[in-house]
This record gives sequence, C-alpha cells and structure tokens, in this order.
Amino acid sequence: MKSSEKKTSKTTRSAAVAHDPKVTLGMVAAACGVSPSTVSRILNGTAVVSAEKRAAVDQAIAELGFVPNPMARGLAGGRTLSVGVITQAIDSPFYGIALRGIEEELNKIGYSPLFVSGHWNAKEEARCIEVLRSRRVDGIIILTGRLSDESLKTLAKALPVVVTGRSLVAPGLFSLDFNNFEGARLATAHLLQLGHREIAFIAGPANHPDALERLRGYRTALDEAGIAFQPGLVLPGMYSEESGLQAVEQLIAGRHPFSAIFAANDQMAFGAALALHRHGMHVPDQISLVGFDDVAGAAHSVPPLSTIHHPAYELGSLAAKALLQLLAGEAPQASLPEPRLTVRGSTRALLRP
Repeated sequence: MKSSEKKTSKTTRSAAVAHDPKVTLGMVAAACGVSPSTVSRILNGTAVVSAEKRAAVDQAIAELGFVPNPMARGLAGGRTLSVGVITQAIDSPFYGIALRGIEEELNKIGYSPLFVSGHWNAKEEARCIEVLRSRRVDGIIILTGRLSDESLKTLAKALPVVVTGRSLVAPGLFSLDFNNFEGARLATAHLLQLGHREIAFIAGPANHPDALERLRGYRTALDEAGIAFQPGLVLPGMYSEESGLQAVEQLIAGRHPFSAIFAANDQMAFGAALALHRHGMHVPDQISLVGFDDVAGAAHSVPPLSTIHHPAYELGSLAAKALLQLLAGEAPQASLPEPRLTVRGSTRALLRP
C-alpha cells in the first residue's frame, strides 16, 4: 500500500474513532498511564498535576476521540458544571459583551452558564437566585445588581459568589470593581482641557454605586480646575437612550448655558446626541459630547463618540475565572485595568468669540 493510501486509511480510522461512543474514561486513563480519577479531575479542572501528565491526557483524549459526558462528570465530582449568571438586562450593549466574556471562559473547561435578568430590582434578583439554586448551579456570578452586601455574604456561605461593581470581602465571595470615579474625572478633565467650563452632566440612577462614583468624579474634576459646581447642569438619567434624550430636552428647556455634555454611559450619550440633532445643535462644532463604557456602537456613531473605555469583555472573563478559582479552592487575584479615555470625533476645543 502506498504511503499516501496508508495515511488516508489512518485518517479514516481516526475519524471513525473520534465518533465512537464506546470510548470510555477508563480507556483514556489506560492509554496515558494514569488513574480514571486523575483523568476525571483534569477534565473538571480540579487536578493538581504536572504539565506533562496533563498533556498526555489531552493527547489520549484526542487520539481516542473521547467525548466527556458533562452530566456524568458533574455527578462524579458532586457538581453540575453549570454557573448561574445574574445580569440586569440581557439586551444591554454593555452587559451583553460581559456575558460573552463569561460564556467563552466557562466553555473552555466544559462549564455552562445559565443567564437570568434581575432588571435592577433586588426582589427580582433574590428570585433569580432561588431559581438558580434550584438548578443546583455550582456558583453564581452577579453583574452589579441591587442585592445588599449582607445578602451576598449570606449567599456566599452556601455556594461561591463573584459580584462585580463592588468592593466587598467575605468568605466564599470575590468582588471585582472598576474605578468609576477616575473614569468620570478623566472624562470631565478632557472637556476642561479643551476649554469648556459649562459642562452638563447626565447622571445615572441615584441608587447605583457606580453612578454615584461617576458623579463624584465629575465634581472632583470641576473642583480641581477651580470651576464652581452648578446643580442646574446635572440632569437625572436611567442609563438608557431615552433618558439621555429627555435629559437634554430638560437642559435646553431650562435655558442653562452649556458647551459640553458628559453622559454617565454611552447609551445616554446616544440619546443626548439625538436630542441635540433635533434642536439643530451640531456635535462637536457647537456641543462636545463624552460618554462612558465604550460599547461597540460608540466607535460607529456619527460622529464617533469620545468615551471612557470600560472593559466589558474582560470584566466577564475575569469574573468567570475568579469563580472557577473559588470552585477549585483557590483565592482569586483578578483586577480590572484602570479606565482610559478614548478620544474620537465628538469632542473639540471650545471656539470662543
């Protein structure tokens, strides 16, 4: 038989084996000279073994075409290999990216996420937790949310918890926070450096810790520049496009002079831009505009939006890694990078008469 024919024959046999449902975990263990329990722990991500032994197991799995049964793996280790994830809105352009980061990180080792929405409501979040616990998830990731710190600490006594948007320390719990204060200070300082002095601020919900930190950053930047804080230039918002539009309508109706707007998230900035357009006010020629989060649409708006980069994908990925470390009995050491200003076409130096 020719070498090419032998190669083809070998490839055909390998393909057939790859789909052979009779390949067992014991066969994999025998092929690489380890115990079935070691193979199981490697598959579950809980084994402490050398890189060589892990590579041997991976090679045996590939050559034999072994396909792990997630349910069997979970039952063998007392786990379901599922993680509950409470977001606030599945359709959020920011949290949607974070969810993708979580999903892709968990998929690497065979875990599956179960996504539910809390809708910025503590009672709804508590209901979501009960639903997830009834599904016997191995741990829970909470993206920001309204549940009290004490509620989270209590939950962490029952199963591992990772929460974002807070600085919280408790057994079985890891928190991952972002420097919202510094991000807002950078955004406001950018407008001040361009010569703007009357800077409107569209705030987030008053009961959101991140929104309060962004307001504090705005006020601190004004104070550092020696600019008096004007309460009339601060408008309420709800982190939605419509609330950004309504805030600018209120600002214009109040006849407060302004040359720039800092919106506490990009979605409100998009709404603000539409309101300005409806009133014939051009960005950035007449009004400079800055957002916060750097969602995908920011780079593709007209003009492209200057904003604070908030690493949503990395937030989700790090949250998932931290939870897996908790499940493995390890202490997570994750932290998000500091905020950075991304300058695009929606800001320019103030042209004084």
